[in-house]
Amino acid sequence: MKAFDPNYKLLDEMYQDDYYPAFLVDKVKDELQKVIDLLESGKTDTEVVQETLDEVVCGINDLQEEFDENDSEIETVARECIAAAVAYILEWFNIPIDTEEAIRERDW
Repeated sequence: MKAFDPNYKLLDEMYQDDYYPAFLVDKVKDELQKVIDLLESGKTDTEVVQETLDEVVCGINDLQEEFDENDSEIETVARECIAAAVAYILEWFNIPIDTEEAIRERDW
């Protein structure tokens, strides 16, 4: 079992931008942490990983209204930041899922 890269700051670009409320970025990070936890537990079956990714992305989808209520949105910078984080996680754990496939359930 491999631990996630302790030096990688998830969603750092979003945290650095005041447009994104930190408490909402925390919620996105919490969703991504579910994938990390699964992979740290040793699960590498791509179907199981993809199912978890689908759940995580749907969880992020559900945050859109809350972003709107806080004068923010999951737009270009956020989309790219989230996708980059997913790509990094998959690469770190050597999971052969394409990033676009990994975030296929997104509606942002």
